[in-house]
This record gives sequence, C-alpha cells and structure tokens, in this order.
Amino acid sequence: MGRVSVREFYVGVALVVGFVRGGPITSCSETPYPDVCRAAVGSGTRQEESKAVLSFAKANVVEALQRASLVHARASMVRRGELDRRTRAAWEDCLALSQQTLRQLNRVLNETSSADDELTWLSAAITHHETCRDGFRELGLGSGLSSSPFVSGNVLEMLSNSLAVARSELVSTLGRRNRRLLSRGFPAWVSAANRRLLLSSPAMADVTVAKDGSGDYKTISAAAAVAANRSGSARFVVYVKAGVYSENVEISADNVMLVGDGMDKTVVTGEKNVQDGSTTYASATVAVTGSGFIAKGMTFENTAGPGKYQAVAFRSGSDLSVYFQCSFKGYQDTLYAYAQRQFYRDCDIYGTVDFIFGNAAAVLQKCNILVRRPMNGQKNVITAQGRSDPNQNSGISIVDSRVSPAESLGSVRSFLGRPWKEYSRTVFLRCDLDGLIDPAGWLEWSGDFALSTLYYGEYQNTGDGAATSGRVKWGGYRVITSAAEADQFSVNNFIGGSFWIPSTGVPFTPEI
Repeated sequence: MGRVSVREFYVGVALVVGFVRGGPITSCSETPYPDVCRAAVGSGTRQEESKAVLSFAKANVVEALQRASLVHARASMVRRGELDRRTRAAWEDCLALSQQTLRQLNRVLNETSSADDELTWLSAAITHHETCRDGFRELGLGSGLSSSPFVSGNVLEMLSNSLAVARSELVSTLGRRNRRLLSRGFPAWVSAANRRLLLSSPAMADVTVAKDGSGDYKTISAAAAVAANRSGSARFVVYVKAGVYSENVEISADNVMLVGDGMDKTVVTGEKNVQDGSTTYASATVAVTGSGFIAKGMTFENTAGPGKYQAVAFRSGSDLSVYFQCSFKGYQDTLYAYAQRQFYRDCDIYGTVDFIFGNAAAVLQKCNILVRRPMNGQKNVITAQGRSDPNQNSGISIVDSRVSPAESLGSVRSFLGRPWKEYSRTVFLRCDLDGLIDPAGWLEWSGDFALSTLYYGEYQNTGDGAATSGRVKWGGYRVITSAAEADQFSVNNFIGGSFWIPSTGVPFTPEI
C-alpha cells in the first residue's frame, strides 16, 4: 500500500484520542492547563513580552525546566540516609528520574532536533514524572509522596502544556519527520557501520567480558563503567562471551552495544522485585538510559518468579535503540519498554502478567511472545501500555509476531492487554494468535477506567485466538479494517521513518 502522509498520520491518531486542533496553540487558553500556563508564561502584555523573546512553545518549555530544576534541587537536599528503606528506594528513583527530565528539557531547548525528537523527549519527561509517583504508590507510600517536593510546582501540568503546544505545531505544519528507514531492515538511525556490527561477528568489540577471566573484564557492569567514562561518543561495542552473569547492570552511556553469543548462551540474570522492597523501575536486571543502545544475541532474565509480582528483566529508556535476536525472560513485568523510540526484531519475550509494558514508542516485529503459567488465580496479560497524556507519541505496536504458550497453561485465561494508564495504546497487526487468547481479547484494569480513551486495535491477525466476534465492546477498542489506519503503527510511521528498502540481511516488511 502507499505511504500515509505525515498530516494523515498525526491527524488520524489525534482523531483516535479525540484531541484535534485546527492550528498551532498560541495562547494559554488553548492549553490543557490554562491557569498553570497563565501563572507561568503570563497573559496579556506579559505573554506578548515573553513571545517577543521566545516562541510560545519554547516559553512553556523554559518555564517547565525552571520548575523541574527547583523540584530536583529541593529533593536533593533531603538526607536520604535518614529515610526508611522503602521511602529511600522511591526517593532515589525520583531523583534519577527528575535528572532525566532536566536532560530531556535541555535537549528540546538546546539541540538541533526534529519535531519527532521534541515530541519524544517531552513525552519521556512526562513519563519520568509519572513513574516517580508510581514508585511511591506501589510501595504503599502515598502519604510520603504528597509531602514530597515531587508533586510541587505544577511540573507535570507544565510538561503537558509544552507537549500539547509542540504537537499542535507539528500537526499544523505537516511536521518534519526526517528519520528515514534504510537498508537491511534497520532504521536509518542505525548507521551503516552499526548495521554491519549487527550482522557480523563480535570481532570489532572494544572490550570483551568473560566470566572465566579470558576477557578484559569479568562483569558487564565493569565494561559499562568503562563506556561511561570514555571520551567521545563513538559506538562502544562490548562482546559478552557465553555464560551466566548474575548481576544488575545500569548502562547510562550513549551509543553502547552489547553483543552476546546468542539467546540462552549469554545470559544476564537477577532477581530484584517489588515484594522484597524494590520499585518496579529499580527492579530491572539490566537497565539502559543512554541513547542509541543496541543489543544482539543476549538473554536478559529476572528469576524472582511469579510469587514476587513485579520483577523486570530489562528496562529501556534508550532513545533510538535496537534489540536484535535477544530474549527477555521473566514473569510479571518482564520487558519494560519504558520511554522513547525502540525497535525489537526477532526477539523472544516470556512472561505472565503485563509482561510487555511501559510508555515507549515501541515496535516489535517478527518476535515470539511466549506466555508462561502465572500464580494460581491469576490471569495472563501480555501488554500494559502506559500512555497518560493524549499528546504523547507512544504506544506498543506488535507486528508479524507470534503469541503462543511457553508451557502448558491449563485453564488460565490470557489476554492481549489492559490499560495501565488513561490513554493506553496497543495494536496487534498481522500476528499469529494462539487459542490461549480469551475470546474477549482484552481485560479491564479497574472497572470502566480508560475504556473510552484507550486505543486498542487488531488488524488481520490469524490463528485460533484471532477471532474478533467475541471481543470487548469498549469505546476505545477497534477491529482495524483500513490498511491506512494500520500503517500508522508501522515502523515507517510510528517510530519516525519514511519507508523501508527490501532487506537481504534481515527480512522486513516495509509497511502494513
């Protein structure tokens, strides 16, 4: 089919969430939180003075940055050693997340970027703020959150206003979607050199990790520290030899690549979980925050088991990241596609409850989704997408993939997804759905929460679980019949590309 124009894409998605504007937002009265905007940017003469120096869009971002900086400064002054263990865990997450918010806002203001970049970074900033609050709540610390600096200053409202203004400008100007998708089935933001790395042996590695001592380092964490302290930002390749590495790894540097010896050969494993006092965010066996991350031939695992509830195997907040021939193994909350633009190809994902979740703009193509047996009395749910603002450019798109049981499930009911946040957005496109999928297809989160504001779609799926006649009747659910609508969620359109060129190294379908 032909490509969907940028205007058709953004206006089409805006129609889905009922949030369409005829032109760019140029005054506080048009923002989601007009009173907060007026107090920050001003109105009348003050607003005109502000606009004379900065565009209305930039003025909102500047104010959001100032307020977020003040919140971070106040929170940093607290003596964390005096906090109890759970409060300290949530507080540490929030400090790290607020630091990431500052980085995103500075990028919007100071870097040469496309409209797609700005939407991604502002969307991520909102996700950081929401995740901070979620950490307090899931550890039973709601009262502690209300008295903390993290809910002060109307930061979330200012971020939402900034995002709405940025998106209105994009819709009205047709956008500047300048990231094309090129050869060998990878997005253009994977350079030719990186594509060669993905399709070749690890001989070009900068460092080698080997548990038996035959490499440069015995742990992945040690190699990640070298990457973080290196000069320059060139691609840094870490070859991880076959073995089981029991460690929790944080990769903060940009342009890092992990290359293993293959799924189930190179395994990184951990067991942090919420039941034992971690937040979901901090429970990840491997967590990546640096941009441009690539992984090939790795298994990321959390062995806490279904009885420990939320226990993340892999968390990615890496913008423009690629995961190729990797395996993600866990139970509840296995793969945390946390934020920004991500692409998964030929990967295996195992889990039980909400095991592909988060608020990234993520496309999973040609992947195997393997459903495990949960605890007695639990239902299986594959996705829990976390879009909390109608202007965020995030969602989970699962394309040309297979959903099947990893083991005998007996009578366990299994569902495609449930709405974690109000504007949850997930699609299954041309997937093979095993009969394990309940005829209703999708599950409520809590009563009628988000059932009219979510966007859940299915398009040309096959298999015993693909029949849509018995699906839910929610306002936000749709059986997609238009190829143009489905193509809004292709790699071309959803994570910033123009088109695909047929690949020889990695077979790829360019459009839906």
